[in-house]
Amino acid sequence: MSDARIPVLDLAPEISSLWDELNAAFQEVLRSGHFIMGEQVGTFEAQVAAYLGVKHAIGLNSGTDALVIGLRALGIEPGDEVITTPFSFFATAEAASIIGATPVFVDIDPQTFNLDIDQVASAITPRTRAIIPVHLYGHAADLDPLLALTAKHGIQLLEDVAQAFSGEYRGRKLGTLGQAGAFSFFPSKNLGAYGDAGMLVTNEDSVAQSARMLRAHGSLKKYHNQTVGYNSRMDTLQAAILSVKLPHVDTWSESRRTAAARYNAMLADLPEIVTPCEAPYARHVYHQYTIRIQGGRRDRIQSKLDAAGVSTMIYYPVPLHKLPVYAERNLHFPISEAAAAEVLSLPIWPQITTEIQERVVTALRSALLE
Repeated sequence: MSDARIPVLDLAPEISSLWDELNAAFQEVLRSGHFIMGEQVGTFEAQVAAYLGVKHAIGLNSGTDALVIGLRALGIEPGDEVITTPFSFFATAEAASIIGATPVFVDIDPQTFNLDIDQVASAITPRTRAIIPVHLYGHAADLDPLLALTAKHGIQLLEDVAQAFSGEYRGRKLGTLGQAGAFSFFPSKNLGAYGDAGMLVTNEDSVAQSARMLRAHGSLKKYHNQTVGYNSRMDTLQAAILSVKLPHVDTWSESRRTAAARYNAMLADLPEIVTPCEAPYARHVYHQYTIRIQGGRRDRIQSKLDAAGVSTMIYYPVPLHKLPVYAERNLHFPISEAAAAEVLSLPIWPQITTEIQERVVTALRSALLE
């Protein structure tokens, strides 16, 4: 890749290293003829439950469905309020809106990009029924204060772990500290399928039963629908792929951490660049390596990197409260808005080499000088 364009994410090394196992998994499913909710789905659910240390893992069609079904399984209803961040992928707030609840935004901490705990407390009202912290970019939200708030007010905590599979909070796996955790296995995730897939995990039997019912059109027994649900069953092929990949996720996450440490060292002398932080309570798994470029130069720098053959991404260019769907509320969250104007995610994947990272940083230094 010495002269090739550098992608934000390169899945080729992963696929190559697992080629024989992936082929075997594909062939087993193909020969079975059971392509939706086949036995591999149950196997993968059991594997994730054991890995995370939870009672229940419910395979779903996507991370978005995990949030939607998670909220409904926790008893969130139309008219309820759900506190969450405006600095996330749209699905976080969309899930609340889909079920008729109201997403209530609070601003973020400028270092971790996660919920500002003090503002969460002041946003709770008699209509608040849930909080959705997002473990953004692979860094844990500060959960102890949030759990104290949910216990005090009798509300639910649904962790959005779409970007943080294998991440930890004070030594515990993310997704296991609230009443439920919602995961995405979109192909770019730290544990990614080769199509759409998601999962809800919980230690509460009633939540698990409700989620299993909701994923299958509101029925636990075929043709005996108890409520209006969704078509959110996990594809067997995706479960089989994920089972092949799961044993490697800790090694991959540690490799991401090593790559992030290399970036940190390479960028340490650049005052224009703010590198990612890692709070003492978190084990960051760097789904994204996201820097801040201050001084209003982010977009120009991104263009120069693109011209130099370095791909980057902006997660996220528009805070949720500024999107047309929520803009009529006329909300203002200065930290989120500043982050949206400054963040830039650099290439990272478990097998990224020092040589590639040096090319990225060299191009970044050159862009900063122009």
